[in-house]
Amino acid sequence: MSKITPEHLARQAVVYIRQSTPDQVANNLESKRRQYGLADRARQLGWNDVAVIDDDLGRSGGGVARPGFEKLLAAICEGRVGAVVSIEASRLARNGRDWHTLLEFCGLVGTLIVDEDGVYDARHPNDRLLLGMKGTMSEMELSVLRQRSLESIRSVAVATTGGIGTHQALEHGGPPCWKAANNRPNYVASTSLIGLSPPSTAHLHNIILIAT
Repeated sequence: MSKITPEHLARQAVVYIRQSTPDQVANNLESKRRQYGLADRARQLGWNDVAVIDDDLGRSGGGVARPGFEKLLAAICEGRVGAVVSIEASRLARNGRDWHTLLEFCGLVGTLIVDEDGVYDARHPNDRLLLGMKGTMSEMELSVLRQRSLESIRSVAVATTGGIGTHQALEHGGPPCWKAANNRPNYVASTSLIGLSPPSTAHLHNIILIAT
């Protein structure tokens, strides 16, 4: 039995698109292409009215406001959305709080969640369990990436200070130390994964305080 009913199809399908950093927007073109292509998937499933929300491209990393996500929640609460479509369901939110808020809203108004793997109804216990597991696993993976990145930053700070004290590091650090750190592929790769920008001297100060 299909979870998609005429009631769902009478409302709008909303494709929510996000990439966490401007670097991902510029360089991960395949992900962007696949996400915009989800509009065709929604039409194949029966929706005629399909909208795309891409306000959060390059701005959905930690600590950045997400007007697109807020717009999505508002549309769901108004009962205008029959389905939320994303490339992977857990990518709809960046943390557990946002994820469970979205699930609650979808469950209350009967909005489906659709990704490349399937169609989920947050009102059904089994679907709710599966969606909860997807969100938990996604949050855990992000936490591991952040922890590894912080360890990489700490290692760079130790290597570039040469074991000298904090005040001496500040006196002799600054841009030269950052330049050395920025040339390390592991550091650059790890920071880009979590949307970090090259630190200022003040940021480098904090890194050195951790390392010494």
